[in-house]
Amino acid sequence: MYQAGRIFSVFLIAAAVAASVPAQLRSPLNAPAEPFSIKRGSTFTASGGSATIPPNAEPATKTSRIAAEIREAEDIIARNYIDGRKISRAEMTESALTGALHTLDPHSNFHGVADWKDLLDEQKSGYTGIGATIANFERSGVLDTFILATFSGSPASKAQLHYGDKIVAINGEKMTGRASDDVRDKIRGANGTVLRMQVERAATNRLEIIELRRGRVPQPSIPDAYILRPGVGYIELSDGFNYTTSEEFDTAMRELKRQGMRSLVLDLRNNGGGIVDQAVKVAEKFLPAGTLILSQKGRTRIDNRVWRSANTNAETMPLVVLVNEDTASASEIVAGAFQDNDRAMIVGDKTFGKGLVQSVLDLPGRTGLTLTTARYLTPSGRSIQRDYSQIDLYDYFKHTETAAALAAPSIAMRTVTNRTVFGGDGITPDEKVKADEITALRAALIDPIFFFAREVVSGRVIGLETNTTTPLNFGKHVTPGDLPSTESLTSAFLAFVKKQGTWKFSDRQLAAEAAFIKLRLRYNITIALFGVNAAQQVLTEDDPQVAKAVEALPRAGQLAAKATAMRKR
Repeated sequence: MYQAGRIFSVFLIAAAVAASVPAQLRSPLNAPAEPFSIKRGSTFTASGGSATIPPNAEPATKTSRIAAEIREAEDIIARNYIDGRKISRAEMTESALTGALHTLDPHSNFHGVADWKDLLDEQKSGYTGIGATIANFERSGVLDTFILATFSGSPASKAQLHYGDKIVAINGEKMTGRASDDVRDKIRGANGTVLRMQVERAATNRLEIIELRRGRVPQPSIPDAYILRPGVGYIELSDGFNYTTSEEFDTAMRELKRQGMRSLVLDLRNNGGGIVDQAVKVAEKFLPAGTLILSQKGRTRIDNRVWRSANTNAETMPLVVLVNEDTASASEIVAGAFQDNDRAMIVGDKTFGKGLVQSVLDLPGRTGLTLTTARYLTPSGRSIQRDYSQIDLYDYFKHTETAAALAAPSIAMRTVTNRTVFGGDGITPDEKVKADEITALRAALIDPIFFFAREVVSGRVIGLETNTTTPLNFGKHVTPGDLPSTESLTSAFLAFVKKQGTWKFSDRQLAAEAAFIKLRLRYNITIALFGVNAAQQVLTEDDPQVAKAVEALPRAGQLAAKATAMRKR
């Protein structure tokens, strides 16, 4: 609806929580600088309906009055502050509004021009840039940003950027010492504009200046889907729910069925949310017509909604859903709908616990405002939202609970088959399985593993060259069978670390982390040769949560059959 010349729509903030591990271990191009900032991988989601303003509120008059008061306060500060001439009015306004909204709840927020543009890009399943995955790595105390992979057909791919190429400068501005988030923001820009990037080529160690024309880069919400085991399909739905998710899911399902899929592992780990209607459509694919998926309760009647499945031919195959602490918002809707209806078993870690609905106001000046107007409830009637009244924002976003918050009572509800589930603190998995921990030692190993892999793919490690590659065309004709053995890679890596002298590890430490070193070496070499998706499959094959999900599929099928039988009574 339109009110006072401004567009209102209801959205659900996605909880793309920055992981509490070193920056180089996070999904490099996706990780936001701060939790819940609107950056790539940090989506919003339309839940339908619209926000309203009471008819006697005189919104235009009140808005003008508030704006005038803010301007007056800024004028007073600018005239009297010691460095008043250096003050940025835009930054003061943004800080004032953000602070005011954060006194309400963690998810009411103000979004500046850049954040608002990123939000709109997210919903359109893409962004404007060069199409490269980048990450920070440190050597001898110097932090630099490197290319990990490029997307086929992207500006970065056409410019022949490769794994290990170091980004030295962008448009003449040095990038050494800058976080990859900052570098990414320098790379992003208006569609069609040109940037000049100075890179140090991994293959030759020579400096080059290349020009890239920014373009639209697709960002599918389903990065990968494949047969995990004979008959077992795997769909990674990790990049939020956007306007194309339902279609992407249908495409993935058709292809996996063609390959013989008879059961499915749906991976919602690190999915920070997305468009609620798209999340409902995904859940609906497995829930028969009439099944309650989600309800929304707000301050006014117009904010109350109910979603039910209209699918008369729902999928019946066994289903397991993987979740973790960064599974949030719309992805929790899917997990909650499946759990309450006993349609799937949930495996992994407890989810984030974000169940507030925000109305998003499209403000003048290409900015936006989010305000909490409702809560959503799972089919059994439980709220997913964690208590935020007794902890600060840092603890809330980082999931660092205080004793008072942990003592908050949980509300017991019942599923279709009369299993007990609890509300008020995210979705608790049916099978709790911890992910492999990234210890301080493992985090410290990430940098030398990368720099060693950079040398390998550039053909500079004696004994690990292949007959099918050269430093300049590495990866064009290579198959997994051409790769050096894990043992030879590990042996050469240990020699590399000792020779460099940059990293100090004892023999005991290296021996204790032998399995981790082997896995990460395979991961890095694979990403260089075959790209991000193939490298992620390397990690998935060694993932204890995925292994438990596959093991739970028969029980998931039995649970779904029992729920179906009980509905027919």
